[in-house]
Amino acid sequence: MAVSSASPDHQGASAAPSVRVLVVEDEGKVAGALREGLEGEGYEVVVETTGEDAFFRLAKDRFDVILLDLMLPGRDGLEVLTALRRQGVDTPVVVLTARDTLQDRVIGLDAGADDYLVKPFAFEELLARIRAVGRRGRVADTDRLGLDTLEIDRATRQVARAGHSIELTAKEFDLLQYLARNVRQVVSRDTLAREVWRETSRSTTLDNVIDVPISRLRRKLDLNQAVKLIHTVRGVGFVLREGDA
Repeated sequence: MAVSSASPDHQGASAAPSVRVLVVEDEGKVAGALREGLEGEGYEVVVETTGEDAFFRLAKDRFDVILLDLMLPGRDGLEVLTALRRQGVDTPVVVLTARDTLQDRVIGLDAGADDYLVKPFAFEELLARIRAVGRRGRVADTDRLGLDTLEIDRATRQVARAGHSIELTAKEFDLLQYLARNVRQVVSRDTLAREVWRETSRSTTLDNVIDVPISRLRRKLDLNQAVKLIHTVRGVGFVLREGDA
């Protein structure tokens, strides 16, 4: 069983009105547990058991969150996710999978997933992930960027979190802006070197040059904050998102 039952304290709680969740899961027991738990929390739930059915469902129906298993018969979850993003569908997607290697997580996030949850998982954690992706939305390429309580004004180059102004150096702002424009996507050190430091060729590594501003930026953003925003993906790079490190 991949999902633990909701605790009695959570059952019967109400989600925001008309929050619709598409569950794409071919394992009947898991799909049933997800439906029962989510409906008990006040969500409206639709279940599809194949990638193909999910793709056609999304072509004619709107959802607020998609819970997507990767290992589906026929058209697998990654194919569905990649096709949706190519078509401009920006509905938040939480991937649910037994694949737990770093490479699997990076592939899923790069394909367009907003979050990645490894089976088995606690139902309360799933609820938290659904709420988080629902709050975040997808960052548009406008003068204002944001995530959680973080606000970035690209025009004035001002940054605030929870209403408190944060003083950044020019390079720290450029770094934060690039991470925010690629929110929830893992950005490699090579990409940061090219896009923020404008380094196209270099014989020595830029790891220390990048890691020091990242460390300073992380301290400034997370000062007195319970939710951490900048996370290191070991051996790959960095990601701006809500959640635990």
